Amino acid sequence: MYQFFRPLLFKLDPERAHNLTLQLIKWAGIFSPTYWLLQRMFEVNDPRLEVEVFGLKFKNRVGLAAGYDKNGVAVKGLSALGFGHIEIGTVTLQKQIGNPRPRVQRVPEARGLINSMGFPNDGVAQVVAQVGNLRYGRIGINIGKSKETAIERAAEDYCELLKRVYAQADYVTVNVSSPNTLNLRQLQAREAIANLLKEVAAVRNGLSKRVPLLVKIAPDLNEAEIDDVLDAIDRSGFDGIIATNTTIGREGLSEKYQNLKGGLSGAPLRDRSTAIIRTIANRTEGQLPIIGVGGIVEPRDAIEKLEAGATLIQVYTGLICSGPSLVKQINRSLSLSIYRY
Repeated sequence: MYQFFRPLLFKLDPERAHNLTLQLIKWAGIFSPTYWLLQRMFEVNDPRLEVEVFGLKFKNRVGLAAGYDKNGVAVKGLSALGFGHIEIGTVTLQKQIGNPRPRVQRVPEARGLINSMGFPNDGVAQVVAQVGNLRYGRIGINIGKSKETAIERAAEDYCELLKRVYAQADYVTVNVSSPNTLNLRQLQAREAIANLLKEVAAVRNGLSKRVPLLVKIAPDLNEAEIDDVLDAIDRSGFDGIIATNTTIGREGLSEKYQNLKGGLSGAPLRDRSTAIIRTIANRTEGQLPIIGVGGIVEPRDAIEKLEAGATLIQVYTGLICSGPSLVKQINRSLSLSIYRY
């Protein structure tokens, strides 16, 4: 069905097509008959798919990456597509309109996207209220520094955001790796990441509920920089890592994409994100939970990331390129006896 509709969607501006699709999923989740129909079409109910990570049980390993449902408006409908968890956001303290449009470019020949969104969202108060009303399944909330906040004061944003979202979140992700917020990636530097994670963890430790904390990193880090992040995670007591965000690289793309601003996602990111997952798993001897994301457009891509050391995986661009059946295809592949992680 998606293969029939995709050419029509691809005639629309990418952001407009995305918003239309998200609204359809939202309404499908609200009405019981359509919700039930989606479940029947896409759920793979197999207890062998269940996994425990960060002290939480997930019905399967396949999640939706942050950025697809920024405000948590379609959580129930999305959960009917077979996901084991949904990560919403990135959320900031105040409402943000993001960067100027157009800010999403399809790269169909490479099964990729380039986006320069800049954290558009309704602000944490609105998002938390939305999730509280529609909460369904495992929910992660991805938090980010506001555009207006000076990089020297970034920790204030993250700490306050954690206080606001933790009650509605099964886990919280600290996003320091988007290429679309000025200077944000500077927070991955050795001293900056150590101080930031320490401050956020201190706030978490004083809350009434211990929510798992993850940090999302860029695929453009070198091995020494990855080691700095891992050291900060170990010292702070963070619970896991998401590898990876989008890349500023354009390797393998034609000339017309080389100067476009933003982060590249989809199939061109697959090998780099998998390599980083493998590096992290080796450095931590498999003891640090990893959510692998980047370039999963077919079931074999998900399996590759799990074999590299990921515990959970997430999709986003693959959902756009391959359609919602991708989740079912991955879960069916993982339910086969030859795949055990």
